[in-house]
Amino acid sequence: MRKIFTLMLSLLAITASRAELSKYDLNEPMGWATCKSMTTAGDYSLTGGGTGKSITLKASGGDDYNALKNAISGYSVIILDGSKGDFIMSKTLEIKSSNRTIVGINNARLCTKFYVTEEITKLMDDNNVKSLSTSSGTGGTLSNGTSVSEARETKVRQLLIDYTGDKSEAYRNSGIFSIKSCSNIIIRNIDFAGPGSIDVGGSDLVSILNSAHHVWVDHCQFTDGMDGNFDITKEADFVTVSWCVFKYTKRSYDHQNTNLIGGGDSSTQDEDNLNVTFVNNIWGDGCDARMPMARFGTVHLLNNYYNCAGCGSSVNPGKEAEFRIEANYFE
Repeated sequence: MRKIFTLMLSLLAITASRAELSKYDLNEPMGWATCKSMTTAGDYSLTGGGTGKSITLKASGGDDYNALKNAISGYSVIILDGSKGDFIMSKTLEIKSSNRTIVGINNARLCTKFYVTEEITKLMDDNNVKSLSTSSGTGGTLSNGTSVSEARETKVRQLLIDYTGDKSEAYRNSGIFSIKSCSNIIIRNIDFAGPGSIDVGGSDLVSILNSAHHVWVDHCQFTDGMDGNFDITKEADFVTVSWCVFKYTKRSYDHQNTNLIGGGDSSTQDEDNLNVTFVNNIWGDGCDARMPMARFGTVHLLNNYYNCAGCGSSVNPGKEAEFRIEANYFE
């Protein structure tokens, strides 16, 4: 058993960010993303952008949001070349175009422009925000007139408004991709780096929602998402996440809740949706909860490695969720 686990861990380390080097996985989707439906026999042909028109982008040294937006709108295959440095995203980019492949080469990394600094962390500690309640009904009203339901989030957001001078709270939209209302999407070999988790009710680093379906995310790394690292909600369906790494660094202050499937106990529209496979992934440093947490979904966890000893919780089946958990290793 120990030898088998050691081999598995070695393969994960080798291939998590370098899809093109792996001879141990098929370099093709498996699991729920390949299923046509829950009731119809036959496989779904998950091709992404296929052999369609392609474009290669390199980082500009400034805000790359518009370049990526235009590329995803106008091309089927988007190649992100990391040879000129990190891509910087000033806000979350919504992906609504179907039949797309987005793939990284040369260590492509997409980073949020805003990030939680040591000064912000000290500001939060000086005001003891972690001692405040996260229960609904304990919050208040911000100086910009926004009502917030939780005391901790209220305090954090007001402190950031005062610190940044930004009453619009634009920094709350510090994510990378939000995949909405589209299908046949492939995302591979990209390092997603967020601002650091902090309790402002902000963006996920990457999210799939609004009935988006048949999505394969492979050989990617997710670090320091503001809200979640990678959430799948609002009737999204038929998703496979393979050979990925989820983690947090010291940049993250609070709310290291990495993967949510299904938005809430009252989201009954998610019934018969949220079919998700996690296979050959690592949950690593800093992950505290939701690995994943699910409501209503049907989730398959296969051959994943949990290297986050001391976390608050890991696998968390919620209301009417069904999990099949096999051949995983918990450190």
